Amino acid sequence: MTSAQTPAAGMTRLPAAGTTRPLVIGLDLSLTSTGIAGVDWADQLKPHTRGHKRLSWLRMEIFDRTKSADLVVVEGPAYGRGAQAGHHELGGLWWIITHDLWRREVPYAVCPPQQRAMYATGKGNASKGEVRDGVQQHFGVECDGAGRYDKADAVSMAALGAHWLGYPVADLPTSHTRALAGVAWPEQTPAVAA
Repeated sequence: MTSAQTPAAGMTRLPAAGTTRPLVIGLDLSLTSTGIAGVDWADQLKPHTRGHKRLSWLRMEIFDRTKSADLVVVEGPAYGRGAQAGHHELGGLWWIITHDLWRREVPYAVCPPQQRAMYATGKGNASKGEVRDGVQQHFGVECDGAGRYDKADAVSMAALGAHWLGYPVADLPTSHTRALAGVAWPEQTPAVAA
């Protein structure tokens, strides 16, 4: 395991009372329903355009919501879905967003879909509904209505990132925390790591 994959020091400690958590944002990128979340909130970005206008709108919304982030955890590609419609444009969106984060020097991690599911449920192959239930049970964030699964995925990734920085949201068993090892963490740990 390289230092880029090793959880930050103190990963099993809960923050002391009165301690301010770093701002960690989870992103479940989608062309139709992007999930964006922190450790205690979730939202859906739903563009009403297509093509370049859609990509531009998503970029600006994400730029605005990540400008103060200490860490962004973005879902990596699901390679088994490469033949789906919109795959080429979705790949473009992923590169636009991660390049923008890189350019602004916002540290970001790339989280495979199995790892965000594992962190919320203990199983890498958990269903979308199981992830949503795990997010509510462990992190206390209800993800209902439109985009509920996208929101839950984003919360799971935000909580995973907070844990890596040393600010776990919940005391989870090893079956869940082993997900930390499968994420491509930034080369340098942000200064907010405990």
